[in-house]
Amino acid sequence: MSVISNSPEPTSDKEIIAAVESAVEDIAAAKSAIGEVIYGQTEVVERVLITLLAGGHALLIGVPGLAKTKLVETLGTVLALDANRIQFTPDLMPSDILGSEVLEEDKNKKRSFRFIKGPIFAQLLMADEINRASPRTQSALLQAMQEYHITIAGERHDLPAPFHVLATQNPLEQEGTYPLPEAQLDRFLMQIDVPYPDIDAERRILFETTGNSEATARAALKPGELRSLQQLVRRIPVGESVVDAILGLVRSARPDAQSEKGASDATRHIAWGPGPRASQALMLTVRARALLDGRLAPSVDDVMALAEPVLQHRMALNFAARAEGISIREVIFDLKSKWM
Repeated sequence: MSVISNSPEPTSDKEIIAAVESAVEDIAAAKSAIGEVIYGQTEVVERVLITLLAGGHALLIGVPGLAKTKLVETLGTVLALDANRIQFTPDLMPSDILGSEVLEEDKNKKRSFRFIKGPIFAQLLMADEINRASPRTQSALLQAMQEYHITIAGERHDLPAPFHVLATQNPLEQEGTYPLPEAQLDRFLMQIDVPYPDIDAERRILFETTGNSEATARAALKPGELRSLQQLVRRIPVGESVVDAILGLVRSARPDAQSEKGASDATRHIAWGPGPRASQALMLTVRARALLDGRLAPSVDDVMALAEPVLQHRMALNFAARAEGISIREVIFDLKSKWM
C-alpha cells in the first residue's frame, strides 16, 4: 500500500497512524533496495534517508573509495528521483551549475534571449567534491538550497520538487580546495561522516564487486512518493519534552548560553554556535527518524542521536580550545551529557 492517495492529508489520529504504517512499508522497501547495492554503512544510509525525509540537504564527508558517489546514484534510482551529478573543479563557473542565457535569432531576424537550464534543475543533485570549486561557484547553490529557485537576469526559475543537494567532501586533501563558508554549511541539514566499512561488509564488497556481474539499483518508490512522505513527517506530533531538549541543546551550544539546567563547561570552548536553523533541523530530523523506525512520535533519544550531525558543522571552537586539542565532537558530547 502506498502513502500516496487522492484523499486529503490525514487529520485524525487514526488517519495519521494508518499513513505512518503505510510509510514504514515503503521506507523498509527503499532501505532493502539500497542494501542490495550499498554494503554496510547502515548508519550513513539511515542518516541520508532521514535528511531526505526531512526535506533537507546533506554533506557527506569521507576519504575516497567509501562509495559516497555510488550511494547518491543509488538513492536517485531507488527513490525514483531525477538525478544529476556535478564534478566540482577549480575552473567550474556558476553558469555551469545554474545555466545561462543564449542569444538566438529567429527566421524574421528578431533576436531574443533563451535560458538554457543547467544541471541544478534536478530533484537530486550530487555536488561531488564541492570544496574543490571556488567560493564564487559554491555560492551559486546558496539561493537554490534555501529558496528552491534561482534568479538569472532578474527572472525567477523554480527548481523541481522535491529538491535535494547531496554534496561530498574529502577531509584529507587540502591543496586546491576552498573551505565552505559558514552560510553554505548552514544550508546543509546534516553533516554525515562516512567511516570505513566493518570487516564483514568489506568481505562482502570483495566478492560482490569483483565478479562477472555487479548488483544494480532498482526503484522501490514511485515518482512523487518521497514528497508525500516528507509531508507526513511534518505532521508527526512532537512532545513538549522533546521540544525542550531541542531548544536547550541548541541554545547551550552558543558562547553566551544559559540553559535551565545551567551553563556547561563546554561553553567556554565555543567561538560561535548554531542559530535557529539548527533547531528547525533537529525538529524535522527527529520526526523523520521516528518515522524511519516506525514510531508515531520522536523521543529525547532521537535528539541526542542526531545532535552531532546536525550541530557539528554549525559550530566553531575558539583558539584556546584548538590549542588544547579539543574537538567539536567532544564539546557536543559534553553538551548532550546535560540531557542524558
